[in-house]
Amino acid sequence: MEHIILVTVENKFGVLSRIAGLFSGRGFNIESLSVAPTLDPSMSQMTIVTSGDERIVEQIVKQLNKLIDVIKVVDLNESEFVSRETALIKVHTRQEDRAEALRITDIFRARVIDSTPGTYTIEVTGDPKKIEAIINLLQPLGIKELTRTGRVAVAREPLRSTSTQPKKVARE
Repeated sequence: MEHIILVTVENKFGVLSRIAGLFSGRGFNIESLSVAPTLDPSMSQMTIVTSGDERIVEQIVKQLNKLIDVIKVVDLNESEFVSRETALIKVHTRQEDRAEALRITDIFRARVIDSTPGTYTIEVTGDPKKIEAIINLLQPLGIKELTRTGRVAVAREPLRSTSTQPKKVARE
């Protein structure tokens, strides 16, 4: 089963290497990895997508928590979350294919961010299924180059029901 793990770490030299080493040293695969500083520039947020059963993921989380530079580890699969990925797709566009490439781009709410007489570069953001779907439709046109960001994710906040909101008290 696929798991998304958020790891908040100190923004220091070598931290990424140590975390990647932890995964490779134990035979765990990183399917996708995204790292960037947080609002606090002394910390970075890693979004790691990996696969494994509950026992393996529990072991990964425990091992990550043992690393000195790790501040917090969260397995997002234990709660509701939102995730997105971005892809840049450079497509060969012969004159007869340009309209089709634009039609596909429009259907997926993507956008052309660069255009030459022979190519369109298309930017698309969404869940992995959406990214795969647009790639599959653009494939027959001739994808020249493809790059993907890997996923980023954030936990959803619980919805507040009306029954848990404080009641207004009438003043006398």
